[in-house]
Amino acid sequence: MNMRSVLVGTAAGAVGTIALDIATYADMALRGRPSSEAPATMVKNVAASAGIEPLAADDDTSKNRRSGTGALLGYANGLAVGAVYGAIRPVLRGRVPLAVAALAAGGAAMALSDVPLVKSGATDPKTWGAAGWLADIIPHALYGLALAFAFDALLESSSD
Repeated sequence: MNMRSVLVGTAAGAVGTIALDIATYADMALRGRPSSEAPATMVKNVAASAGIEPLAADDDTSKNRRSGTGALLGYANGLAVGAVYGAIRPVLRGRVPLAVAALAAGGAAMALSDVPLVKSGATDPKTWGAAGWLADIIPHALYGLALAFAFDALLESSSD
């Protein structure tokens, strides 16, 4: 494993995360929908089952902590998927087209965020409807595309 490509992948993951956030906030602005409470609910559910009172309580400070923790978990997800992408993309280059790798990365990021949400009881995808699924799929697809293009651009520029 090439540490440079892992670091470049992590940086590209940050670019992808910004793209995901922009797409999500644009959707909220266009449709007038609220931000998702699911990450904070997941944090609360996990904290309650683990007995972590500062995150499980119902006071405003705990609610703010859960909101911040949920957001930080999203950033960790985006950076981690970028790092893994950076570790495996050089091996797959030439065999897997960029668009396929990008969408796979977006799918991985989506799964890494949605599965814990579902397993913790914070959300049920059966209730999302088409608009809910699109609000999840489109930002994650854009995450993957931004990650893949940023990775290639950053890797090329770092080899100059």
